[in-house]
Amino acid sequence: MNDSLRSATTPFHAFTLHDWQQHYQTAPDSLRSSLSMVLGSLSSRDNAWLYLPTPAQLETQLAHLEQLRRDADGSLASLPLFGVPFAVKDNIDVGGWPTSAACPAFTYTAEADATVVANLRAKGAIVVGKTNLDQFATGLVGTRSPHGAVLNTFDAAYVSGGSSSGSASVLARGLVAFSLGTDTAGSGRVPAGFNNIVGLKPTKGWLSSNGVVPACRLNDTVSIFALTVIDAQTVAHAAGGYDAADAYSRSNPHTAPAAMSVHPRFAVPDSLEFFGDALAEFEFEQALERLTSNGVTLVPIDFTPFRALAEQLYYGAWVAERTVAVGKIFEDMPETMDPTVRGIVANGLNYSACDAWRAEYLRAELARKINLALEGFDALIVPTSPTIRTLEEMAQEPVLFNSQFGTYTNFTNLADLSALALPSSLRADGLPSGITLIAPAWHDDALAAFGRQWQRSLGLPLGATGRELSASDFMSNVAASPDHVRVAVVGAHLTGMPLNFQLTQRKGVRVEQTTTAASYKLYALANTTPPKPGLVKTDGGSAITVELWDIPLARFGEFVAEIPAPLGIGSLQLADGRTVKGFICEPWAINDATDVTHFGGWRNYVSHLASLKNA
Repeated sequence: MNDSLRSATTPFHAFTLHDWQQHYQTAPDSLRSSLSMVLGSLSSRDNAWLYLPTPAQLETQLAHLEQLRRDADGSLASLPLFGVPFAVKDNIDVGGWPTSAACPAFTYTAEADATVVANLRAKGAIVVGKTNLDQFATGLVGTRSPHGAVLNTFDAAYVSGGSSSGSASVLARGLVAFSLGTDTAGSGRVPAGFNNIVGLKPTKGWLSSNGVVPACRLNDTVSIFALTVIDAQTVAHAAGGYDAADAYSRSNPHTAPAAMSVHPRFAVPDSLEFFGDALAEFEFEQALERLTSNGVTLVPIDFTPFRALAEQLYYGAWVAERTVAVGKIFEDMPETMDPTVRGIVANGLNYSACDAWRAEYLRAELARKINLALEGFDALIVPTSPTIRTLEEMAQEPVLFNSQFGTYTNFTNLADLSALALPSSLRADGLPSGITLIAPAWHDDALAAFGRQWQRSLGLPLGATGRELSASDFMSNVAASPDHVRVAVVGAHLTGMPLNFQLTQRKGVRVEQTTTAASYKLYALANTTPPKPGLVKTDGGSAITVELWDIPLARFGEFVAEIPAPLGIGSLQLADGRTVKGFICEPWAINDATDVTHFGGWRNYVSHLASLKNA
């Protein structure tokens, strides 16, 4: 870790969500002492923090959380983030606390929590501070703040990345379990890549922007930093959801897959630019080789429309949206703004309403080309950033080098895509190198499913904490997604069987093979084409092999509509006690059926029939 950023350590240093959950299970009454210890370890001299709560403000949160627990009769089931400390970028409101967007003259006291903060606190999380940023979230560098540049957590000579610099820094150092940033052009991804952490940029509109100081309202998203992919995914689901108070919030259509295909196909740019950074180029090539060795097919695609759209964000009329967002302080007190930020915002005055409409038409055309180019792929793989710069270099070319950082990020929100920045390796110079997976809107869970596997395969330390990965950081039994229906299939819908296409054509994804509880019988039904089994719950039954598939919620009805009598969908009990949806059979159909329970599963029975034919 960068020695200049070392903080007082606590027993909770580099705790993940699972660590905190385990802690409170073993010490259920330690909430107040634990969080007081965490807050006491944070220093106002650390410029990654812009505001730390008073003891009274912490106590207000703890008292509220204790009331939530009492309302739940002491259970933590409805409070999955119970007592978990997190940080909030200081362009996101925390009720009763100041919001400054790193501009002291702009500071106001928030009347209420931003929706995402309220959602997380309702799940039990505790805000322990607000973090530094590139002023008004304008920049990818982490240096455009009157409070000073936030230093890279691996080497103080280098930038941390921005604009969510403070949130990335405190998370990478293990001071909090997760942190919130925002991402318009890459501010939730570039700092993740520069600090060896996970940066989840959700689909626009999934996480509400109500209570967030806008940079570009049409393209802003609240983003999440975490040490592990599963933590980022868990936090996103806790924070997200439709919010009528946000005009750009939208409901999940529940049509995207829960995971990628077994053998993913990734698009990769046909021409890559690293601006002379040979180490960055080498590490990305190594990442591509690692993906290929893990069964990913890489296909070069024309990157021209992606590059053209990326250039629009800062070199077209879209910059005028930042001028509108900053508003009166730019009009009345421009001298109080960071000079580089002020210059960027001033550029918006150079465009007319006609220019803005032309820019929108071009955005739509390029976004359509991009989404068509990604059809048939599980994701696009890119470097999170093509290069990194020192603080000295950034001072010499603040605009040009900032633009370079956005080469593979700027187009994402303009094209309505989801993205996940992942640690990839540590370079020969000790700096982190990261990759980013980009997919269509609402494919967030599919990206996370692959990201969990990727992170587990690398074995990199968590952030800049020096902590090694452990099995608990990658729990294998990830809860079923609320956006999907988990279905147990037992016969003709199994992998490789005749009706499996009814699952795959609806973006169903195989989760695992397991068995039912030992209370079912399996019958080969008479006169069915293709041959199908019937599963019946009964006394004296056995465990029957099944496959679990996740089907997008909006496609589940289509799937059920194709199921003929005497079969149907009900609830099945699995051997480990879980209950899932699954195939059931009306009892009358077993009167002329063959009991094949002793085979333990339909695949074994089909193999038996094949062996008889070949005998």
